Amino acid sequence: MTPIETSRVIIVGAGLAAQYAALKLAPRPVLMLSPEALGEGASSSWAQGGVAAAMDPADSAEAHARDTVLAGAGTVDHRVAQSVTADARAHILDLTGLGAPFDRIASGAYVLSREAAHSFARVVRVRGDQAGAEIMSALTRQVQEAAHIQVLEGVMATRLEVSKGRITGVAVARCADDEQSESVILRSAAVLLAGGGSGGLFALTTNPPRIRGQVIGMAARAGAEIADAEFVQFHPTAMACGLDPAPLATEALRGEGATLINRNGERFMLAAHPDAELAPRDIVARAVYAQTKAGLAPALDTRTALGAKILTDFPAVADACRLAGLDPVTQPIPVAAAAHYHMGGVATDAAGQSSLPGLWACGEVASTGLHGANRLASNGLLEALVYGRRCALAIDAALPAPKDAPMVNLPDLPMAEAPNPTLVRQLRQSMTEGVGVIRDAQSLSGTLAQIARIETAQPDCETLCNMTATATLIAAAALMRRESRGAHFRSDYPDAAGDIGTRSRLTLADALTLRAATIQEEPA
Repeated sequence: MTPIETSRVIIVGAGLAAQYAALKLAPRPVLMLSPEALGEGASSSWAQGGVAAAMDPADSAEAHARDTVLAGAGTVDHRVAQSVTADARAHILDLTGLGAPFDRIASGAYVLSREAAHSFARVVRVRGDQAGAEIMSALTRQVQEAAHIQVLEGVMATRLEVSKGRITGVAVARCADDEQSESVILRSAAVLLAGGGSGGLFALTTNPPRIRGQVIGMAARAGAEIADAEFVQFHPTAMACGLDPAPLATEALRGEGATLINRNGERFMLAAHPDAELAPRDIVARAVYAQTKAGLAPALDTRTALGAKILTDFPAVADACRLAGLDPVTQPIPVAAAAHYHMGGVATDAAGQSSLPGLWACGEVASTGLHGANRLASNGLLEALVYGRRCALAIDAALPAPKDAPMVNLPDLPMAEAPNPTLVRQLRQSMTEGVGVIRDAQSLSGTLAQIARIETAQPDCETLCNMTATATLIAAAALMRRESRGAHFRSDYPDAAGDIGTRSRLTLADALTLRAATIQEEPA
């Protein structure tokens, strides 16, 4: 099919990073690809905690940067942490101007929550646990009114077009539910990837159903360098109620005094870390996982700290409890550690530029060096804002002066082969069992072999190949890192190799070479 040429900047994704970047590109024409209805299906909309920023006069960006570095377990880029936290306050004020209804007190000051590993209350929130949904709602209204932005809904990217080492376009397909069409190439001088992370590659996850590493995999298949792929953050308090994805019991609950107990009523975090429930997420996640494996039914107890206030102050949690048949006022909330956020992704520089000319990345799909081995709570939305704007500025500077661009109209596209649901289930289960909270060489090698078998079973499905590419990178990087650091824990290498670590950087070719060698070494 003949490629479609456009002078619009193509943005893959429609979450917080994508929408913020699109707005900051004004008046340059933009084409946004949104698999769902605009504002729906993005991880940003599900974010409960808020945005981390030093808004209290007693706090500082420097202290925020220190906390970020400490939480990142020796692999945070200090310069990135300093620059991002220095920009944080300006983005909160900007979002406020765009209509984000942050919680305020009578004086106008922002209500601030303290979350795990923060030395200060600095998480700006909306109605307790509604930050992501409300910020996205405000941005979506702005995007819908912006004359320079065209949104194609029900459209997903499947592949990047590469010519002489440069990204020249994106293959796109129509999608609905579990169906998709054949692809057509959209050609543009600039492509911005802002399509989310990889949590849905795991069977137990808090991510929306479509967020399964496809965009990272698409970049990797085009030759982009991927950084820190092994560092997947598992949220310790996903609600263990049998739902997929698992509803999230926000960390802000523990900031308000909720405690983690087991079936015997014991607060097991008291013996695990001096900060107990507010320890770094990796430590809490492993403690919760250990309780689950021991059959001790870990749960989050909000009864004393919040009581009936949970119903009004944390409506998303209250709604999820009702759906699961739980009463958090009188019952502890069963919890489990679930894949939540991918610190790894497309490696970028300080302006969001990838290793491939013509390709930028921001949000969870990117790896900027901010999060290191363990993301500090509520730094995810902050990074999406900071790098969304930086990418917009860099793209604008790299292109000729903007001019009007016609709307893009996709032709009718015949239906194509979608990922086999059975293979996707097998992939997700394999990732949870072999590349989950606790890993070792045997489990990682076995998972790489299983990924290869799944890929071979449907080799012509690009969407599935995008998923398996990212899964391969995560497992290969985890196998290569023979130590435990942050969210990456190896039972066969339980100690960190020094206080300061190094970031991993892989291409898909590197990871596939390791996968092939590992499979050959496996006993028959």
